[in-house]
Amino acid sequence: MAKEFENLELFYRAELLDDVIPFWMNSDLIDYTYGGFNSSVDKKGKNYNSDKSVWFQGRCLWSFSKLCNTYGVKPEWKLAADNGAKFIKEHCIDKDGRMFFIVTEDGSPLRKRRYFFSESFLVVSFAEYYLVSKNKEDLELAETYFDLMYRLYRHPETDPFKITPKENSEVRQIHNNSNPMVLVSSAQTLRRISKNYEKYDPIIKSIIKDMIDLHYKEEHKCVLENVAPDGTILDKIGVGRQINPGHCIENSWFLMNYAHITNDKELLNKSLNILDWSLDLGWDKEYQGIKYFVDLLDRPREELEHDMKLWWVHNEALIATLVAYKLTGEEKYLMWHNKVKDYSFSHFSDKEDGEWYGYLHRDGSVSHTQKGSLWKGPYHLVRCLLLCEAISKSIKEGSELPELL
Repeated sequence: MAKEFENLELFYRAELLDDVIPFWMNSDLIDYTYGGFNSSVDKKGKNYNSDKSVWFQGRCLWSFSKLCNTYGVKPEWKLAADNGAKFIKEHCIDKDGRMFFIVTEDGSPLRKRRYFFSESFLVVSFAEYYLVSKNKEDLELAETYFDLMYRLYRHPETDPFKITPKENSEVRQIHNNSNPMVLVSSAQTLRRISKNYEKYDPIIKSIIKDMIDLHYKEEHKCVLENVAPDGTILDKIGVGRQINPGHCIENSWFLMNYAHITNDKELLNKSLNILDWSLDLGWDKEYQGIKYFVDLLDRPREELEHDMKLWWVHNEALIATLVAYKLTGEEKYLMWHNKVKDYSFSHFSDKEDGEWYGYLHRDGSVSHTQKGSLWKGPYHLVRCLLLCEAISKSIKEGSELPELL
């Protein structure tokens, strides 16, 4: 058994350091002319769209910082991280303190959105970057933006960026699970790096309580993406029946991580339920792979991409199933891990030019050939390979599971 996990450890390390990272380092990703990172690169790594995703800037900064903190500082990784941190500070933050969503090549603002996902990637990236830069101001920046996110979550009326919401809140109010999702992961990252357990433990527990009380539906064996503010199921509308298996699976290992740290058996069991339900609902029994959206009542989905297979969903499933096996020893999780691994590396992985495709049709054929876009870049796959290597090593050695966030 130890040999199996040694092979997994070596496999994931080689995929990361011999395939994925070299692809990005040899691509047009790093923009040393205008700063930051070029979001959009084609199959071979050439830039095809000069606009820059602000999510992407934070994700890339996290990846290069995490590489330095895991494998040792390499000059080219640190230079990329420094370049990204500078661009974010100088071009991605508006005068009101909120962040942009898309900027131009030279950092001029193009679009801004009300949700705080850009801020969430600033938090995790600058927290990780602080361990590289040793500059306390970087950690303070991350903590400041987490405080902003948490305030907006609890008191959205305090948002300095006033725009008309998508829904008329006087007619319908919706609680979306992606907000506590990014908060619970950001808070765990800050908890680990700042060591300020007194601050972050109560916050993490309160966010998890929202996730479980509102979105976790044991009677339906699912986690709903959108519910009424009191957790009522909005089963007459499509968004109210929406299940996002990828988000649920990602959340499951976020929660497993905290359950393990705090020895919370009840939370661990619920996290495992979320994983089990989501794999069962999301797995495509005809074509294999995990579907993007599922309907609670098996009604038609309106999202055109609902049955597509996306790279990040499978990245999160690889992490979650391996964590579940590590924490429980149950063979079903190792079987699921190998099942997802076999599908992923035979369908997403580009054996010719390296890295992964991001989007497949339901039958597993490639839909989009680019490797980077305003949404996809070196983050989910980097995190997946890095963490799967570390988890495999802990299983091989019988050592403690490392903190994953």
